[in-house]
Amino acid sequence: MLLAIDTSAGTSVAVVDPTTRQVLAVRETDDTRRHAEVVGPFLDEVLRDAGITPADVTGVAAGMGPGPFTGLRVGIAAARTFAAARGVPVLPVVSHDAVAAGQDGPLVVLTDARRREVAWSAYDTDGVRVAGPGLARPADLDDVLRASRADTVDWRRVTAAAIPAGRLGVLVADRLASGAPLAADTPVYLREPDVTVPGAPKRVAR
Repeated sequence: MLLAIDTSAGTSVAVVDPTTRQVLAVRETDDTRRHAEVVGPFLDEVLRDAGITPADVTGVAAGMGPGPFTGLRVGIAAARTFAAARGVPVLPVVSHDAVAAGQDGPLVVLTDARRREVAWSAYDTDGVRVAGPGLARPADLDDVLRASRADTVDWRRVTAAAIPAGRLGVLVADRLASGAPLAADTPVYLREPDVTVPGAPKRVAR
């Protein structure tokens, strides 16, 4: 069984049978401020609803973003912690890929990146990501897409409030079965975190 976790937008957790590609259980919310509060209960609930125990999980699909630092790291930390405790692999995927999977392309996937920006990725008719992930202000999106790949400006746009963890898990199962590569095990933040390391204390003149 695959456990799938994504907190790059809202929070979504699912259990997927990799043999049948069936989503056995899912919990999600598009709340972008309570990732840490809900991810633990969601994990317990999907395992219980799927009728499995942690020992049945053979891999953890993790949405790697793009997403804001604070929210995205919660899901990745949960995926890595669960996988380490069970001794199973983390299976990383670019989160936007899960939104595009199974949809008719070409299309541009959009998610809220905060600070009045959106994160975007463009996918061709075969569902292959051909541009992005990137950041843009909504008013500048056409110009950013045109600069990246001109024809993407006219592609259908799909805005996701949360990344569907069930589809994330199915995508991982498909890639494992076909031998297609997974994403790099590196979060896609697209910008630096808000928190900065304090500088050296100022010297006080006597």
